[in-house]
Amino acid sequence: MACILMFSTYHIAIKELTRILDTQMQFLATRATTFNLKSTHSSFNLDHEYERQELFMDIWSYDDVNQPKTNQLLVPRVSKAGFYQHETDNGTWYTYVLPTPKFQIQVSQHERTRQVLALELAGSMVLPYILIMPFVLFIIFWIIRGSLKPLDDLKSELAQRDSNELTHIQEEQYPIELLPAIHEINYLFDRISKTQQEQKQFIADAAHELRTPITALNLQTKILLRDFPENTALLNLSKGLARIQHLVSQLLALAKQDASLNILEMSKKFRLNDVALNCVEQLMNLAMEKDIDLGFERNDEVILQSYEPTVHSIIYNLIDNAIKYTPTQGVINIAVYPDPQQQVAYICIEDSGPGIPQEQYEDVLKRFYRVHHHLEVGSGLGLSIVQKAIQHVGGTLSFDKSLELGGLRVLVKLPIRLPTLNS
Repeated sequence: MACILMFSTYHIAIKELTRILDTQMQFLATRATTFNLKSTHSSFNLDHEYERQELFMDIWSYDDVNQPKTNQLLVPRVSKAGFYQHETDNGTWYTYVLPTPKFQIQVSQHERTRQVLALELAGSMVLPYILIMPFVLFIIFWIIRGSLKPLDDLKSELAQRDSNELTHIQEEQYPIELLPAIHEINYLFDRISKTQQEQKQFIADAAHELRTPITALNLQTKILLRDFPENTALLNLSKGLARIQHLVSQLLALAKQDASLNILEMSKKFRLNDVALNCVEQLMNLAMEKDIDLGFERNDEVILQSYEPTVHSIIYNLIDNAIKYTPTQGVINIAVYPDPQQQVAYICIEDSGPGIPQEQYEDVLKRFYRVHHHLEVGSGLGLSIVQKAIQHVGGTLSFDKSLELGGLRVLVKLPIRLPTLNS
């Protein structure tokens, strides 16, 4: 904008200066006719700066016909008064010529004089603009930054939300210009929440409705197997039904776990040892069927302020997973102990099974991902359920190789007291 202003100011100044200086030259030439005319010749020195700002008046007689040739400022005789432009060794000159019966009066000015004057005038107008420009830019930057701050605040609020945070954005802290966008975002949150709830409800309903007929089919198959124990088709059917029954149970557990994140669940104090012991009692029959030595290696008293059903789901699924992949006559050790300094409780489950390669520790937490799918009936949902439940109670889950038993070592760290009541 400064360049445009400079360019336009320069051309306006040239136009105005031309009009003013032309009038002045006409006035000087006309004024000279009121006096007794005699030949007058000006001298021009381009080396002196002050002379460039001057007007040069020359009066020469028609009798001296050689004067225009000897003096570069003189214009050859003309018949009509007016402005003329001619080139000399000193550059371009503008001359106003006023002929009289015996003399020719001319007022001359160098072209550069008008250019310098126009540049000085344009510069004097643009200089304040250039000096003020940094302050203007700072003010504009400050205004724009302040105007866009609500957008940054909205971006930060959305970036800090996790995938389950679908509550409405509060409108009070945002300007009215952003309210239409915020309304649409809140409406989108409502639609996503409704879709998620419908999906979870569908899984829960489907799993619940499938449990009864599958259980009935499984019982009928076992009755047939007692009558025909060598029938290969019945054996394959029994294995398939067991796999389906396990998958349905896991889907129902996962649906309940997802639903618990959206239902207000009150935390309470309970003994972690009692929950772990209850899980062992529930799964003891499965361990005895494979002649697995399942027991506590350490069971210190721990009082938790947390969500008991969620903690029960964590321990139950981890022990159930260990029983599945521990070979016959294997060993599973469970340890429950606190760390008073860090205000956390540890649940450690080790087995003598094949374990999991270290590079697949992250993959086994994905839904339906299985490592040893050829060893045991499973769905690949157990560890995914555990991971979601541990996140719900603010704990952490880690895997390692068991140095004592050679299989997998699973370590769960739970806070003894929840920092906030999560819903």
